[in-house]
Amino acid sequence: MKLLRDGTGGHRLIESGSLEKSIFIASAPDPALDTADIAFGQPAPQQVISAAKLRWVQLTTAGYDRYDTAAVRAAVAARGAMVSNSSSAYCEPVAQHALAMILAQARQLPTTLANQLGPREWRNWPIRAACRLIEGQTVLILGYGTIARRLIELLKPLGLRLVASRRRPRGDETGARIVRTDQVEAVLGSADHVVSLLPAGPETAGYMNAARFALMKPTAVFYNLGRGSTVDQKALEAALRTAQIAAAWLDVTTPEPLPPNDPLWTAPNCFITPHTAGGHDREFLKLVEHFLRNLRRFEAGEELADRVI
Repeated sequence: MKLLRDGTGGHRLIESGSLEKSIFIASAPDPALDTADIAFGQPAPQQVISAAKLRWVQLTTAGYDRYDTAAVRAAVAARGAMVSNSSSAYCEPVAQHALAMILAQARQLPTTLANQLGPREWRNWPIRAACRLIEGQTVLILGYGTIARRLIELLKPLGLRLVASRRRPRGDETGARIVRTDQVEAVLGSADHVVSLLPAGPETAGYMNAARFALMKPTAVFYNLGRGSTVDQKALEAALRTAQIAAAWLDVTTPEPLPPNDPLWTAPNCFITPHTAGGHDREFLKLVEHFLRNLRRFEAGEELADRVI
């Protein structure tokens, strides 16, 4: 808050009186927002529509599906306003989290941890034999946004074959072979690792379904660090229980929190982190720093970083 107050000098900063405990929760309507030109956080979508003075909304998340509606887009466009997200603030931690998952799977870290918490047997040879070198393997990344591009940079030196999907390839993509979203089925069968970074939305709901899991190799691993709604979780559970795929690593689920009795918790080779991929000890400082950099751009009339609407 000190960084935010200091960095917004010259502007009148209004602090909401109804802050939520999580940055993933939209705030309740706040009368003070109706007097503001800029909103930083997760303002109520209906108020984004109705707040006539609001010229720019800086979201504190990479996801923006609650604002990606026809009503919000129409209202924002009608008054020449803008919405930006915080993908740039989250690209590094989420990309590192994905890399950690890939390496943990290859080096059998879940197996060794389970052994330490359980029988504590010195299973040297079976675990050594099960470890894999990822050099030469293929990683298919679903999506080519800010986080995907940073993950590609982290994976490139490890000698992997990298493929990424994009709805509309532009031709200027670097670091990976790009395929159109409608071509994903043709490459799923060659991937050793499938990393989903897809956002939520009508086009991506249940994108990873039974048919697509069936196209994956039985030795392949699935990772989801995008949004839980993009995966048919019953199909994923079935794919794990029938050994249709080797393992799954999930940082996002539907719903969140995932109930303790959800079958994914006990599905074989399913490893879950509770939406922590974007987290680190300086998370909120990074969000404020990102907002303040964008504020300087806003003041200068320059293009905002991570503009989504």
